[in-house]
Amino acid sequence: MQRTHTYGLSISRRLTMILISAMVLVSFMALLEGYKRSMQQAQQQMDAHLHNLAGVLINAQTTQWPENDDVYAKLWDKGRVVFSAKKLIPISAVQVMEPGIKTTNMVGLRLRVLAIKQGDKHLIVGEPMQKRFNLTESLILSAMMPLVVAMPILALFIAWYIRLSLLPLTQLSKELKHRKADNFERLNTASTDAEVAPVIERLNSLFTKVEAAYLRERYFASDAAHELKTPISSLKIHLHNVSQEMNHVSFDAMALGLEQLTHIVEQMLTLARTEPDSWQANFTNIDVLSLTQTVVSNLYPRIELKRQQISLEGEDAYIRGCEFTLSTLFINLISNAIKYSPNDGSIQLSVLNSEGRIGWQIDDSGTGMSEAQIARVFDRFYRVGGDKHPSGEKGAGLGMAIVSQILAIYGAKIVLQESHLGGLRAQVWFLKEQTCVTESN
Repeated sequence: MQRTHTYGLSISRRLTMILISAMVLVSFMALLEGYKRSMQQAQQQMDAHLHNLAGVLINAQTTQWPENDDVYAKLWDKGRVVFSAKKLIPISAVQVMEPGIKTTNMVGLRLRVLAIKQGDKHLIVGEPMQKRFNLTESLILSAMMPLVVAMPILALFIAWYIRLSLLPLTQLSKELKHRKADNFERLNTASTDAEVAPVIERLNSLFTKVEAAYLRERYFASDAAHELKTPISSLKIHLHNVSQEMNHVSFDAMALGLEQLTHIVEQMLTLARTEPDSWQANFTNIDVLSLTQTVVSNLYPRIELKRQQISLEGEDAYIRGCEFTLSTLFINLISNAIKYSPNDGSIQLSVLNSEGRIGWQIDDSGTGMSEAQIARVFDRFYRVGGDKHPSGEKGAGLGMAIVSQILAIYGAKIVLQESHLGGLRAQVWFLKEQTCVTESN
């Protein structure tokens, strides 16, 4: 049964996102720390500039202040105003703070103000804080702009280098993704990386071992079954001849045992012939309803022997498939229903069409199966109840294993549950892609 796998982000993308995110975060923190330190250093340098300017102004002989918006100053000598910036005219000597420097609101401005006293002279010099902020920001932007411009280039380089470094792993992933299940050739991907090279080496070694095991498993059953057919046929002939000359109760048991052995051999051959990868290339349009009628017709002598009632309902429905595998699928499921339903029991067959999907369903009036039995029913050589099943029927335990392999050929899904007839319901749903609207001519 085919499954759709959902994969997360690739290693390349995750690494790129993590590294670029870390780079952006670190750069932002560096910018923030640089801004704080630049502000502190600018504050110290400009405070020193204010001290120098104040020293010049308090000793100058000027009686006028050259108006500008960068620095404001006012000088008192023995309480009399010597000069003053226009914005500081409203400030009186009483409002002047104690000598020192601090940031304060004055005349509607946020100023860095220095006050000094020298004898009878009292001077205040103020510098707008906005001027300092603008100057500091321009310095920081000038210093950090190369880094900001370089970040996208660095991000592209990181993404390119990660992609280049993981290229062997990406190639290996693509090769494995598109490799067929029965392809055990050595990988084409090569790498000298310490992380990837051992993986490729181990995979190639594993492919060699798996190929040998696969071939042994694939051909052993068919070869063994094929070789057994001749001696079994010979035994049947000799048993028949001996039974004509002698009459012994053991002959019937021996004949039944040979029939069971023949059935096992035929099932083993069928199992070997239903490898999923070798059938899909030869699919044609198959009428599911018509094929089911043919299978029921071939199995009807067994149904009549147990006086069972069988019905088939549904309309013509076509899927892409092959007659042999579909016939084998239906034969095994119907045979199980015949086998495990009692004399005078009922079997109902239905061809379903729901939302463009074709389904095939069988209900029987047998004893059904528990959840634990359903979980194991597709295992090879597993029989519900073993040879002690209430039906007393013999079997090889390969029928449902064959069903499982055929389902894999079609990517189909089977649901086993309790039937309204009291026994088991088996419901097979084929993929939408295999559904045909009409039969091709």
